[in-house]
Amino acid sequence: MNYDTIIVGGGIVGLATAYRLLEARPQTRLLLLEKESKLAAHQTGNNSGVLHSGLYYKPGSEKARLSVSGLQQMVAFCREHGIAHEQCGKIVVATSEDELQRLENLWQRGNANGLQGLRKLAPEQIREIEPHAAGIAAIHVPQEGIVDYRAVSEKLGELIRKNGGEIRLNARVLKIVPDGGERIVETTAGNFRARFVITCGGLHSDRLVKASGQKPSAKIIPFRGEYHQIKKERQHLVRNLIYPVPDPKFPFLGVHFTRLIHGGIEAGPNAVLAFAREGYRWSNVNLRDLAESLCFPGLWKFLMAYPSLCGYEVYRSLSRREFCRSLQRLVPEIREEDLETGGAGIRAQAMTADGKLVEDFHFEEASGILHVVNAPSPAATAALAIGQKISERMLPQLQ
Repeated sequence: MNYDTIIVGGGIVGLATAYRLLEARPQTRLLLLEKESKLAAHQTGNNSGVLHSGLYYKPGSEKARLSVSGLQQMVAFCREHGIAHEQCGKIVVATSEDELQRLENLWQRGNANGLQGLRKLAPEQIREIEPHAAGIAAIHVPQEGIVDYRAVSEKLGELIRKNGGEIRLNARVLKIVPDGGERIVETTAGNFRARFVITCGGLHSDRLVKASGQKPSAKIIPFRGEYHQIKKERQHLVRNLIYPVPDPKFPFLGVHFTRLIHGGIEAGPNAVLAFAREGYRWSNVNLRDLAESLCFPGLWKFLMAYPSLCGYEVYRSLSRREFCRSLQRLVPEIREEDLETGGAGIRAQAMTADGKLVEDFHFEEASGILHVVNAPSPAATAALAIGQKISERMLPQLQ
């Protein structure tokens, strides 16, 4: 079957890309392929639902540009289509003197990236926003908020179909083969032909690069982020979003508190190596996935670069007491008995052979095909902006 464009991946980035393409060129014959039986089954569907503003990202980077633009687009989309969201704001809290300079660096980045309404907070001002939070200083980020990314994805799927696009579920891609000026996408649901292919494979993005006959520049290493829920009677301890100052020695944000759009408070996530690319629990083991990770030299270099921190993440995963101690840095009144096991998500993190994490969004392109290789957080917030960028890049090739 012939199409102008085939998009591989039914997470929020793939859906947003399809939506933007059809919006820009309504006559496009477009097919979206998803290997699961529903859309947004993995990273998108297990997302904590935060609307990120672009505070953390290096000025001038793709993450900075696309998250700032993407936040505006996502809020506008939710307003237009009646999707639950709220720009409730968050605070980033320094709890020790050695974090103050890092907090100042965030302040400078946020302003450089064009965030609006940033405020520096003294301890008494912190307590006005979050009465139970600790901290000697903080930044208030009013543009940040919470949203239902599953609902966003469902609406995008509905609009894609309404605008003439086709979505096929249970269609796992096996191979992408060039054929003349086109490409044949071989799947478990049959073969499809297109002039241009875009892969947004998330946890399997590097495998899709290989399936197209290219050599991926990075390997996807799955990191599981585990959450605890705050029991209902103790949810008054957190009003909205409370984050720590990130530690530059470790490439993740650290555990924090998030109010959920449909109620409840989540605490987490940590970051531990998953034994399967879709391994949401310690007991989920996929031998192929695990072997690929363990045979990748970059992972061992990463572990050697951060041995104590990686070990601590595992310890904290296995010890609710230690998880609680981490949370008490932000909210001292939280107790171990206040926590109950929550959900988990998998972060598809691209890593190079030298053990470095690919920090920015990363795309790889060849004739007739574009791969979204690395799109971790804040890709959900930035999805519509990412989709617009991809659309603008490939539309000239469909003229």
